[in-house]
Amino acid sequence: MAEQPRLLEGLDPEQRQAVIAPRGPVCVLAGAGTGKTRTITRRIAYLVQRGLVAPQQVLAVTFTARAAGEMRTRLRELGAAGVQAQTFHAAAFRQLRYFWPRVHDTQMWPLADNKFRLVMQAAHRLGLSTEREDVRDLAAEIEWAKASLVGPDQYPAAAAQAGRVTPVLPQQLAQAFAGYEKLKNEARVLDFDDLLLHIAAILEERPDIAEEFRARYRSFVVDEYQDVNPLQQRVLDAWLGSRDDITVVGDANQTIYSFAGATPKWLIGFPRRFPEATVVRLERDYRSTPQVVDLANQVIGAARERPAGTRLRLVGQRSDGPRPDFAEYEDETAEAEAVARRIARLAGQGVALSEIAVLFRVNAQSEVYEKALSDAEIPYQVRGGERFFARAEVRQAMTALRTALAHGAESGDLPATVRDALREVGLVDEPPAGGAARERWESLIALVELAEELVAAVPDADLARYVRELEMRAESQHPPTVEGVTLASLHAAKGLEWDAVFLVGLVEGTLPIQHADTDAAVEEERRLLYVGVTRAREHLHLSWALARAGGGRRFRKRSRFLYSLVPDDHPAALPNKVRQRELLAKPKKKTNPRCRMCNAELVSTMDVKLGRCADCPSDVDEGLLEQLKAWRSARAKQLKVPAYVVFTDATLTAIAEQRPTDVRSLVGISGVGASKLEKFGSDVLALVQGERPDGL
Repeated sequence: MAEQPRLLEGLDPEQRQAVIAPRGPVCVLAGAGTGKTRTITRRIAYLVQRGLVAPQQVLAVTFTARAAGEMRTRLRELGAAGVQAQTFHAAAFRQLRYFWPRVHDTQMWPLADNKFRLVMQAAHRLGLSTEREDVRDLAAEIEWAKASLVGPDQYPAAAAQAGRVTPVLPQQLAQAFAGYEKLKNEARVLDFDDLLLHIAAILEERPDIAEEFRARYRSFVVDEYQDVNPLQQRVLDAWLGSRDDITVVGDANQTIYSFAGATPKWLIGFPRRFPEATVVRLERDYRSTPQVVDLANQVIGAARERPAGTRLRLVGQRSDGPRPDFAEYEDETAEAEAVARRIARLAGQGVALSEIAVLFRVNAQSEVYEKALSDAEIPYQVRGGERFFARAEVRQAMTALRTALAHGAESGDLPATVRDALREVGLVDEPPAGGAARERWESLIALVELAEELVAAVPDADLARYVRELEMRAESQHPPTVEGVTLASLHAAKGLEWDAVFLVGLVEGTLPIQHADTDAAVEEERRLLYVGVTRAREHLHLSWALARAGGGRRFRKRSRFLYSLVPDDHPAALPNKVRQRELLAKPKKKTNPRCRMCNAELVSTMDVKLGRCADCPSDVDEGLLEQLKAWRSARAKQLKVPAYVVFTDATLTAIAEQRPTDVRSLVGISGVGASKLEKFGSDVLALVQGERPDGL
C-alpha cells in the first residue's frame, strides 16, 4: 500500500483519474503525446499494489513487439513484474500451444515457414501470375479477408461491399484463398491469422477450457484499441466472456490501417457496449510545442465527419517553440536539397541527427532524399523499407537497362528508351490501383522520371550516360549503416517521435494518394498527415514541389489538406490559380544569369553552370582544370564518395574558366553552395592561386 502514492506522482488530473478508476470497463481516449503508456502501466501497477488483481492475472496486449517490450520494462520498474504484456499473436500462440493437445490430441501444428510459397502454389494451380509482387498482393488480400472474418465463399460479396480494389477478379481471389487454405491444411501448418482464429474457436466451443482460461486471466488491457480488426475483437470477446474487467486505450484520430481491416468502431462504441464504463480523455500533449499542437488540431479539425469519440483537442504543455514552416519548391530535387540544407543547419545548432526525420507518403519518394543527404554527406537510415537502389524491382530494372544498352537500344529520346526497357520488368502505362504492384510501379516510374531529369540538365544524354548516372547514385547511396537522419513512410513513423520532422512531397495525388477515391479513404489520408505532424516535438517543416524534375511542367498542386494551414502571409497562401499567374508573369529572363562573354540570357542548365553560352569561346585554364580534377579525385577517395559528389565536371570547368580569387566570386559559380564552400572553398582558392591545399 505504501507504494501507491509514488504511482500517482507526476500525473495530471485526467491521468490520475484513469489510474485509480475501479476494476471494470475503462476507456482512455488518449491523444498523441498525452502519456498513454505512462497512464496504463501506472493503472496496472496500481491495481496490482492494491491487491485487486495478481500480476499473473493481467494480460495486456498491443500491436508491436517493441511496444509490448516497453510496457514490460515499465511494469517491472513499477513493481508489477509478472504481468503478461504481449502482442495479440504472441499471446494467442502461447495459449494455443497449451490448449491444442487437449482439443486435437496432437502437438500444435507449427507456423508455416514460407507462407509466400503456399500462396504462390495456389496461384500457379489457377494459372494466375506468380510474380513476386502479384503473389504479395494475393497474400495481403487473404490476410485482409481472414482479419475481417471473411471466408473464401464470402469473399466476392465482402470485397464488393468494402470497396476493395482486388489484384485479380474477386472470384479468382476466392479460389486462390481456398486453394491456399487447402495447401496449408495438407501441410499441417498454421499462419499468423490462424493463431487468432483457433484460440477464439477453442474458447467459444469448449466451455471447460474457457472457464480454465478465465480463471487464469481476470483483467485485460488493450493498447492502440483503434487498430483492432474483427478477428482481434473476436479473440477479445472470447477472452472476456461475460466479464467486463477491461481497459482500452486508443485514439481514433490515428486510425491509419483501415486497408488491413482495422476499425475504430469498437473504441468509439465502447461506452455504448459498457454503459457503466469510466471514460477518460487525455488531451494534454507533453510531446510537442504549442505551435506544433495547434497545427495538429487544425489538420484533424478540418475532417468532414468526426464521431464523438474522435473529438480530442490537444493542449500543448511545453514551452513555445518555432512556428511550423511551409515551403514550396520548383521541383523535387530542389525540395530535397533544401531539406538537406535545413538538416545541416539544425545539426549545427545541436540537434542530433538521430532526432531528425524525413517522412513521406510512399517509399518511392525516398530516392531523391537519399541522394540529397548523400551529396551533403549527412548519414541516414531508411526505416520500414529498403533503400531505393536495394529494392528488388530497382535491381531488376538496372539489369534490364544494362541489357538494353548492351543490345544497342537507343531511340534518340532517352525517357522513351528507358520506358521501353522497363516494360520488360513490368512497367505499364497506367498505375495499378494499390498494393505491392503500385509500389513496384512507383519505383519504376521514378527511374523514368530520373531520365527526364537528366535530359533536362544534359540535353544530349544517352542511355550509356543514364546508366552511369544510376550506378553512381546507387554507389553513393549505400554508405555504412550509422546513426543518422531517419527516412520513413508516414505509416512506418506511427508510434515514433523526433525533435525535428520534415513532411515532404505534400502534393495532390500523393497525399491524399491518387487511389483514395472515397470520402472515407481521403479522411484516412488526412489522419496520416495528422500522425506525421504529431511526430514532431519542436521543429516541423512541411513542403511540396510544383514539378517532378528540374525544367518540368509545374502542374502539381499542394495537398488540399494544406490550404487552411499555410499562414496568410506565406506566398503559397495565395489561391493556386493566382500563384500560377504570378509564376507565369515572372519569366525566367528576369532571374536567369547572363553570359559573361556576350551578355545573352543563359537558359540551359549546362550554360548556367559554365556561366557562358555553349558557342562562346572558352577561356579555360587547362593546367588549372587538370589540377582541380586531380584534387577532386584525391578528396573523393578520402571521403569515399564518387567524384561528382565533390564537384561536377561542369563546376570544375567553370572554376577553371572564371578563376575566382575570393569567396564572393567562388560562391557565385553554379554548383558551389554553402556546404561545399565550407568543405572545399579554401582548397579551390588555393589551387587557383597556384598553392597546394592543406592535407594533400
